[in-house]
Amino acid sequence: MQGVLSGFAVIAVVIGVGYLLGRGGHLGEHGREVLTKLAFHVASPALLFTMLAQADLSVIFSSRLLVTAMSTAAAAGVFVAVGVVRRWGVGRTTIGALCSSYVNSGNLGIPIAVYVLGDASLVAPVLLFQLIGVTPVALTILDLSDEDAKSPLWRRLLTPLRNPIAVGSLAGVTVSASGLRIPGPVLDPLTLIGNMSVPAVLLAFGISLCGSTMPGRGADRHPVLLSVALKSVGQPTAAWALASGVFGLHGPQLLDVVVTSALPAAQNLFTYASSYGVGERLARDSILLSTVASVPVLVVIAAVLG
Repeated sequence: MQGVLSGFAVIAVVIGVGYLLGRGGHLGEHGREVLTKLAFHVASPALLFTMLAQADLSVIFSSRLLVTAMSTAAAAGVFVAVGVVRRWGVGRTTIGALCSSYVNSGNLGIPIAVYVLGDASLVAPVLLFQLIGVTPVALTILDLSDEDAKSPLWRRLLTPLRNPIAVGSLAGVTVSASGLRIPGPVLDPLTLIGNMSVPAVLLAFGISLCGSTMPGRGADRHPVLLSVALKSVGQPTAAWALASGVFGLHGPQLLDVVVTSALPAAQNLFTYASSYGVGERLARDSILLSTVASVPVLVVIAAVLG
């Protein structure tokens, strides 16, 4: 309980500071765009590189990873299916699918893992799976959806190598797999730059709330409500069914996978939406509502399975 509340409190405070900055116009009319570009092109790639370069990649190979991957695919797949039927467009559907399944495993997942699950490393498989698998695929789809259909095939195949987030992740995985040790003079500046990522994302998100209408209304009402329902209820339910019914997990292991699946949509999804200029309101509203909804959901899960 303490971990759930403390994790949300930290996020709420930083977002609140961003909102106040936006209300006062202290960063100018382009403050949000600058923070978004800083996070997407500089800070986040540095953060992902330093995290993955020092990560133990073997930690991702487990039954818990399979549950995470399958529940992620289930939630995202439902949104994609509805998006195709309703013709929401490739970019918008991709952002909505991410909001339905991409959990806040970093700045919220770690404190909850510490206080609720008792071990911060338990969130590592989810974090690595999202960084290595989900993010490059999703951003490649967003890149390709913006490409001219007549672009050469070789240029389209090299799309991931032109995306800073994907490049940072792949470079980090390469260094970790090779066993190379990054010298301190190289790693320390990258770590310092990477530390700007989460605050920049949260501040930009807070600024985006200025002058916005109530979430879950307008043209994006149905995609938002669907993504929030899938993220808050659908994904943890799928994780529980798979973990207990298919893989036979129980006790702490069952609690682990269900709690991590119930985490809300990650704030960096708003950065992706803003960077590509697609589904910004969908991402903003989905993140906000899923964050609010996840509080009672996590409390109930901890009480029932804990």
